[in-house]
Amino acid sequence: MILIGQYDSPYVRRVGIALTVYGFAYEHRPWSTFGDANKILPFNPLMRVPTLILDNGAVVLESAYALDWLDEEVRARGDDALIAATGADRQKALYYVALATGFSDKAIALFYEQVLHKQTSDLWLKRCHDQMGAVLDALEAIRAAARTRWLLGDTMTHADIALACSLRHAREAHPDIDFSRWAALNFHSAQCEEMEVFKAISQRFIGPEADH
Repeated sequence: MILIGQYDSPYVRRVGIALTVYGFAYEHRPWSTFGDANKILPFNPLMRVPTLILDNGAVVLESAYALDWLDEEVRARGDDALIAATGADRQKALYYVALATGFSDKAIALFYEQVLHKQTSDLWLKRCHDQMGAVLDALEAIRAAARTRWLLGDTMTHADIALACSLRHAREAHPDIDFSRWAALNFHSAQCEEMEVFKAISQRFIGPEADH
């Protein structure tokens, strides 16, 4: 398999971590959507990452669908996936993932507004900040309420990975934001980043300016 995209993207990183945890061999092509869009285009007309190319040449777009494919493959070989197949724990995990990835969407939108636009919209900036703060407060409450090592028990899930990747990206993309008030989230981030798989699948945030 081939995974296209840089690990400074929380979406690419969470797929890379899952691939590694699951033991899949893959080639990583760290192409940027800004600097390497012409390389991505033949595989993905959206020119977005992550783009996962399977061994048979089929292409899977978007992190959620790439992980869904990986989960199915893992279950087919008789192993446990990083999310429950059905039930309440699956629904909770999907909800937590949606919060974490939605938070990343807003963090990216805020970064682009500040960096790519000569004239910024104060209304849009405030909206992004407000949305990010509200999501972090919600995630803080969820993480603080968990009495186990991970969000849904003693085993790491896609929700834990998505949250950690989102937090790392946001801290590096927005160093002006003080994350110290979200103690439970900082604990979660630290314990993930100390794991070998998170260290291996890692890249300092590179903004689009670095591509030009």
